[in-house]
Amino acid sequence: MSNQASAREAVISAPLPAEFSPRAPFAADPATSRGRLVPEPDSAPRSPWQRDRDRIVHATAFRRLEAKTQVFAALDGDHFRTRLTHTLEVSQIGRTIARALQVDEDLTEAIALAHDLGHSPFGHAGEEALDACLQGFGGFDHNLQTFRILTRLERRYGGFDGLNLTAETLEGVVKHNGPLQGDVPAPVAEWHRRQDLRLHLQPSVEAQIAALADDIAYCSHDVDDGLRAGFFRPDELRTVPLAAPVVDEVTALWPGLERGRLAGEIQRRLIDRMVRDLLAETRERLAALHPGSPDAVALADRPCVAFSPAMHEAVVQLRTFLRDRVWQHYTVNRMTRRAKQILRALFETFFEAPECLPEEWRSRAGAAGSQACAEAVRDYVAGMTDRFALDEHDRLFRIARTRP
Repeated sequence: MSNQASAREAVISAPLPAEFSPRAPFAADPATSRGRLVPEPDSAPRSPWQRDRDRIVHATAFRRLEAKTQVFAALDGDHFRTRLTHTLEVSQIGRTIARALQVDEDLTEAIALAHDLGHSPFGHAGEEALDACLQGFGGFDHNLQTFRILTRLERRYGGFDGLNLTAETLEGVVKHNGPLQGDVPAPVAEWHRRQDLRLHLQPSVEAQIAALADDIAYCSHDVDDGLRAGFFRPDELRTVPLAAPVVDEVTALWPGLERGRLAGEIQRRLIDRMVRDLLAETRERLAALHPGSPDAVALADRPCVAFSPAMHEAVVQLRTFLRDRVWQHYTVNRMTRRAKQILRALFETFFEAPECLPEEWRSRAGAAGSQACAEAVRDYVAGMTDRFALDEHDRLFRIARTRP
C-alpha cells in the first residue's frame, strides 16, 4: 500500500473526537458490542451498529415495505403511510430522542428500521388471517417473523443466512415489547443458545426508545392520514384531551387553514408534545436510577424510557379515538375483510397444493399439509407486498373470459 493510501486509510479509520460524540454512561457502546454470530472483519468507517443499519436498509424485506399496508391499503393513494414511510418516521423520531438522551443513535435507528420487516401484506388484517390459518402450526406473529427474516430468510451473503446482525440489534428487535417472560418462541430460544440476547432483562435504552418512537409515529401519523382521508373533522379531535389544545392552537394561529396544512400542523405538534413528555419522564427515571452502565439499565425493575402517567393515559385515549374513527372505519373494514379472504385463499391453496409454489419454495415445503409445508407457505405469503398478493390471487382464481 502506498504512503498516500495508508494516510487515507488512517483518516477513515480514526474515531471522531469526543466532543462530536457525547455519550451517556448508560448508552450502549459499540466498542463493547457482543458481536455477531458469524465473526466478520470490522468495517473501518462504520461502527457495528451503523453496519447493521446499512444491512437492514439494503435488505429485500426492507424494500418490500414500500408496498405494504400500514392502515390504508398501499394501493388506495400515494400520500397515505405505508409500512416503509411509517418505519422511516419511527427512525427519525427515535434518532431525535436518542440524541437528546446522549445514547447511541445508530443502534436506535437500526432497531427502528428493522422493527416491522415481518409484517404481512394488508397490515394487521393480513396478520390475523395468517394467524388463523396457522393454528396448529405455531400461529403467526409479525415480531417473530421479523426475527426469522433477520436471522434466516434474507439471503444476500455468501457466508451465512440472514443479516448476521450484532447481538444488541437483534436483542432490541426481539424485545420490542419488553423482556421475554415465560415461554420463549422456539426460533428465538434456539438462536439465544448460540448468541446471548439477554432475553429476560430490560432492553437497552436505545431499544426502549425505538419501541416508544413506534407509538409516537403511528398515533400522530394516523391522525394526519385520518384527517386527510376525511374520516373525521378537526373539531372532533377536541374530544381527545391530548389533541384538543393542539387543534385550538392551530386554528387560532391560522383560521380557515386548508385541510392538508391543518393536518400537518396538528401532527407535528402531537409529536412534539409526546417527545417532550417522554424526555422529561425518562430523565426523571434515569436520575432516580442513576445507571452508570448499560448493564444497570438491563437490570432495572422497570423501563427507563417512558411517558409520564398522564401522557400514557392521554395516548391510550388517542388510540381509542383512532380505533373508533380510523382503524375501524367502514372503508378500512371492507379492506380488512377482503384482505383476509385473499390471504386465506392463498394460504389454503399452497398448503393443500405445494406444487403450485415457485420452485424455491416448493423444495422447502415438502409434503402437502405438513409442518414444513405450513412454514414454507407462511414465509412465502408473509413476504408478499399487497400488490403481489393481489396478482397471485388473480393468477390462481381469476377465470379468463374469451369471446365466443
